[in-house]
Amino acid sequence: MSKKDKTLKDILDCILYENPSTQDEIAEKLGITRRYVAQLLQPLVKEGTVKRAYMIDLKSYEAITHSLSDYSSPKDIKGNVIVNDMLANMARHVHLQLEASFDAILEYDKEKAKKALEMDFATNNMVEKIRTSVETIVSMNYHSEFSKSLLYNEIAYDLERIGDYCGHIAKFVINDVYEIDNQVMKNLKKMYNATQTMIPLSIKAFIEGKTELKDDLNELEEAIHILQAKSINLIAEQMAESSFDEKERSNYFIYLFRVIKAFKRMGDISVEMMDVAIEFHDNIPRPTTPRTFR
Repeated sequence: MSKKDKTLKDILDCILYENPSTQDEIAEKLGITRRYVAQLLQPLVKEGTVKRAYMIDLKSYEAITHSLSDYSSPKDIKGNVIVNDMLANMARHVHLQLEASFDAILEYDKEKAKKALEMDFATNNMVEKIRTSVETIVSMNYHSEFSKSLLYNEIAYDLERIGDYCGHIAKFVINDVYEIDNQVMKNLKKMYNATQTMIPLSIKAFIEGKTELKDDLNELEEAIHILQAKSINLIAEQMAESSFDEKERSNYFIYLFRVIKAFKRMGDISVEMMDVAIEFHDNIPRPTTPRTFR
């Protein structure tokens, strides 16, 4: 295979798995010039293989990888495996998004908080990529279970929701003028660690079929709920000692409640993703009762 063909394949894989936003970013990741990236992508953009915002039509991608069969592995041409990889990549990105948001709180750094919020643009773009890829997989394989294929979208949507709650954490630093009390911060650190463990567990269950991890996930969720109750009690005591005439102080408590709720909701969403994994792999329907009322 020619060097040009290999570079084209590298560009397509970069778009699929690394979620670049610009040609400059693709060029930087691959160590080539932006001009060369534009030259190779131009015909693919014209024919619709590569869409704006850098999404790839999987049907066309499959045809290209077949034509490069001396280089492509079976993994490269299986649509469901591609989407699994995209979900794993999205989960890693959300994991980093949560880390950046919480680091902003730990260091009380507004610039880090702003950067964490900017990461949500990539999260939203990943959801759209997965949705269009799932639509293509369904159209490529008419014998696939339509309802199961749509579960990929549900996992992507759940990860997007976690990304949104990461934004609530980052906004605390941007909106507020007070640092968090040490006792409350200790609980938040524990909630953060539990959440950062739950997200990978739920994704592992969906992608690899490790549904036996449900018990571990439930224990972590219960720990988050206990920490939430403790934190709310601590904040209630602090509120009782504060004057309601202090508007800034009142806003501090409102924003802090949102941070606590964000961790609680991220834990709940992780369990919901586990329920999707169990439905996908074990054919056990998810509970119809919302988690709030169980």
